[in-house]
Amino acid sequence: MSLSFEGRVVLVTGAGGGLGREYALAFAERGASVVVNDLGADTKGGGKSSAAADKVVEEIRAKGGKAVANYDSVEDGEKLIQSTLDAFGRIDVVVNNAGILRDRSFARTSDLDWDLIQRVHLRGSFLVTRAAWNHMKNQKFGRIIMTASAAGIYGNFGQANYSAAKLGMLGLANTLAIEGRKYNVHCNTIAPVAGSRLTETVMPPDLVASLKPEYVAPLVLWLCHEQCQENGGLFEVGAGWIGKLRWERSQGRTVRQKNQPMTPEVVRDQWDKICDFTDATKPTSVQESLQSIMTVLSQVESGGEVGVNPTAAAASATSASGINPAEAVGQKLPPTTFNFTHTQCILYALGVGMSTKDPDHLRFLYEGHPDFSCLPTFGVIPSQAAMMDGGLTSIPGLNIDFTQVLHGEQYLELYRPLPTSGKLTSEATIVDVLDKGSGAVILLDVNTYSGDELVSYNQFTVFVVGAGGFGGKRTSEKAKPSLPPPKRAPDAVVIDSTTRDQAALYRLSGDWNPLHIDPSFAAMGGFKAPILHGLCSFGFAARHVLKHFADNDPSRFKAIKVRFVKPVMPGQSLQTEMWKEGNRIHIQCKVKETDAVVLAGAYVDLHGASEASPESLTQGGGLQSELVFAEIGRRIKDLGSELVKKVNAVFGWEITKDGKSAAQWTIDLKNGSGSLHKGPCSGKADVTFTVSDEDFMEVVMGKLNPQKAFFSGKLKVRGNIMLSQKLEVILKDYAKL
Repeated sequence: MSLSFEGRVVLVTGAGGGLGREYALAFAERGASVVVNDLGADTKGGGKSSAAADKVVEEIRAKGGKAVANYDSVEDGEKLIQSTLDAFGRIDVVVNNAGILRDRSFARTSDLDWDLIQRVHLRGSFLVTRAAWNHMKNQKFGRIIMTASAAGIYGNFGQANYSAAKLGMLGLANTLAIEGRKYNVHCNTIAPVAGSRLTETVMPPDLVASLKPEYVAPLVLWLCHEQCQENGGLFEVGAGWIGKLRWERSQGRTVRQKNQPMTPEVVRDQWDKICDFTDATKPTSVQESLQSIMTVLSQVESGGEVGVNPTAAAASATSASGINPAEAVGQKLPPTTFNFTHTQCILYALGVGMSTKDPDHLRFLYEGHPDFSCLPTFGVIPSQAAMMDGGLTSIPGLNIDFTQVLHGEQYLELYRPLPTSGKLTSEATIVDVLDKGSGAVILLDVNTYSGDELVSYNQFTVFVVGAGGFGGKRTSEKAKPSLPPPKRAPDAVVIDSTTRDQAALYRLSGDWNPLHIDPSFAAMGGFKAPILHGLCSFGFAARHVLKHFADNDPSRFKAIKVRFVKPVMPGQSLQTEMWKEGNRIHIQCKVKETDAVVLAGAYVDLHGASEASPESLTQGGGLQSELVFAEIGRRIKDLGSELVKKVNAVFGWEITKDGKSAAQWTIDLKNGSGSLHKGPCSGKADVTFTVSDEDFMEVVMGKLNPQKAFFSGKLKVRGNIMLSQKLEVILKDYAKL
């Protein structure tokens, strides 16, 4: 399948001839809109002309391509990018190709010779790239090419100014690769050998003629395509050959001991071993580079035996991907702040499939609802900024490829119902790093606070593909375990359809990963189309449990744990299977159409109906009567056996609101030591009372006589009416507010 650049906008600097011209023609031939930049100066930077750029644009247009010319200097980077935006509305690719030569032996190099080269090559590339950077970040796509040179890599007589600028561009590219990685903005460097105005001054004419620019352009096009995930690479290219370069370092030698001077004589005596590249290492990051130094420092200062190969010792603690648990565990990420209103709560509820078609959903979708509440699983949203905002990139010992990061598991626990607006602060800590062989697992704990009050706790389990093998432990007591469901038929099954736009809607809650919206980005990940967020399926399953086993009462929610197994495509149906084991609801979620399990080892923990605190109930927007039943539940725990002796009956309560049933409670003071639970009686109640929430409170607080309530029709009784006389034992003194 051929590589297309249809819809992409490419800026090539120095595109009036040579390599730049070839790049521009090649991009345009494959559908890109191209900005052909060329100042029209001579090889030494003198003069100015529009002819070179205009000619290339004419060539492109003659072949049916789209191109415009630009004649600005690369030192006017903002103008270049603005003209690109004015012409085509976006910027996807920047090829920093513009350059000049002012070759002199070092002794004859003037200030002007030095400054002009730095301004055009290094500063010009900086200014053009900086002007494009935020546009690329915001659109979550960008490809940048820096043009270095063999002179910069190896040095070359008479080119001190040029060599310094070219190697400077490599350093710039390496840092941009790190900073742009999380935004899908990649930066690579090429060191081309091709016939051009610049190389004809240092190469024989026949060699210049044979080293054609078209032998370089294919590499540039591949590095700039959305399918290419290469980032931070350095490539030599010419004559149809391409090679990748990397740094190599000898094992080295430690030449000092504790409390003894380090002398040049010791360095001299160990020189051959210092320079011996047998079993050389290949560091790829600052972290890896420093690791051997830190190992030596630790060994020397502890007075221990210093090994001849501290680099090898460091390598045993650090994988090739830069995983070092000793450095990473215990590190705290920068705190994040989340400000929100009811709008975000409603948007999240819609994102996990709630709809006004279901009247029970209105309390989560309408801020004017008397019981308006925030869905409990919204608790992942304030904490996910720790993951999304690149905090992991600042952690020493975690030099990882973020294109290989997968969300493996999630645990959420609430300590009170979530507010529907406010300011929350999250503090994240790396609590463990595990070696699974094929990859590394990072456990990230996030505590979220409202002021000084702890509201929620999340544990993100992150799997980094290919980062294992560093010799770490495989398990952790700090990990929240996933649990298999019971080996029996589920107690309940709910099937719920996602919409085609489910991922597009859910991402508005803050997960902007283009994998869930951009078909081309999804294709790079091996998917036929954008996939649904795992945490969206997580939200679907949790609300299924909340509705089926907790009457949509958010104050009943305690915690949820899931393991993400397979992706869901927007538009597929989710089938949630549920097993009730006390207050724990085991769940398994499948795609209905394929029977593929997508959430496994999962469960939701609920508070018992009598465990909800009055504070939680009022914060969760519950009925006023729930305060009384919560108090009754506490009293039964304390005095249940005594009450059973006095009452010996099972009472059912149906609380109404606005003429509709709003809640049911069962007070069992006949069996065991007594109990209270929210819901209808599993057996048969001796007597059942039906009363509105408001009138119930009037009776409890002594403002409404129960007999008057009965005869006026406000209190309805079914069953053994004489047992109503024993209500006083339950309510008197125990439920006063």
